[in-house]
Amino acid sequence: MAVSRLALAAIVIAALLHSSAAQTTHTVGGTTGWTIPRGGESVYSNWAAGNSFAVGDILVFNFAAGAHDVTQVNKADYDSCSAANPMMTSTTGPARITLSSSGEHYFICGVPGHCSAGQKVTVNVLASTTASSPAPAPVTPSSPAPRRALTPTSAPTPVSGDFPSSAPARTPSTSPVSGDVPTSAPAPSTRSPMTYTVGDSFGWNIPTNGATLFQNWAAGKDFMVGDILVFNYTAGAHNVAEVTSDAYTACTTTNPISLDSNPPSRITLTTAGEHFYLCAVPGHCSAGQQLSINVTGAASSTPGTPSPSGSTTPSSPAGDVAPPSPNSATSVAGVSAAAFLSVFVALLL
Repeated sequence: MAVSRLALAAIVIAALLHSSAAQTTHTVGGTTGWTIPRGGESVYSNWAAGNSFAVGDILVFNFAAGAHDVTQVNKADYDSCSAANPMMTSTTGPARITLSSSGEHYFICGVPGHCSAGQKVTVNVLASTTASSPAPAPVTPSSPAPRRALTPTSAPTPVSGDFPSSAPARTPSTSPVSGDVPTSAPAPSTRSPMTYTVGDSFGWNIPTNGATLFQNWAAGKDFMVGDILVFNYTAGAHNVAEVTSDAYTACTTTNPISLDSNPPSRITLTTAGEHFYLCAVPGHCSAGQQLSINVTGAASSTPGTPSPSGSTTPSSPAGDVAPPSPNSATSVAGVSAAAFLSVFVALLL
């Protein structure tokens, strides 16, 4: 009877473990987060193509409150980038959305202009993996096999020379073996602050090919807190205004965060997140004189040496610290050691 209860308890615990281990948390965009992608819509479509989504999984949208939102829409509104009839909207980041049904789910940023700039993602959700998995087969206890009586036999006479009377003692080698002695892992390093000349030799002027000139310039760079932007322009012809995301999209400078008209304007990046700059002279922003950058963690305090292109080169090479995996499988949740113990005790009584 006790064996049957133990077998039943094992089945219950296996089922609990199986059902709770299937849930996965996906960070949308990985380290890019939920923002206007520099590579367009393909950034999020490629991310989604590399992941498998199931009912019960969780999507995490990392964004700065006030700069973006997460809006779930139907396919027609997704294709037209319309947030007029949302299925749900979250304006506080990070937003966590549980996938409660199978099929295609559509998400966009409802801030005007962001969806059309590529801030949208589609995920195809499969049925729950636990629903299709076969249940563990019941364990049928069997009767123990009868013990076989052992008849003592005389010990065999050892053959001379087969077994040495004592094994030779091993003397550990004092010479180090390559790879045996662990060395301390090098501490992760960060690069020095860098100085970027916006637009390089073109400077801060009205681009001939529209806003793509400054977008392409920013796309090849990694901005960090502590870095410096230098805007080169002719006094009286241009200026530099830092604005909000909405003002950037609408090309308005009614309430700028900052405004500088003395070239060259040097702006130190003091906070992480997205920063938006434009020329406040009427007509210049709409002609493409605007810049959006995404600033990540802080650089070290030692400035680098300026390079000819206007960006500084760190004094020593520094490898980036590998970020945590964006998709972390959720550990066995809700099933504590106390729950396991209670199942055993209840079935054994």
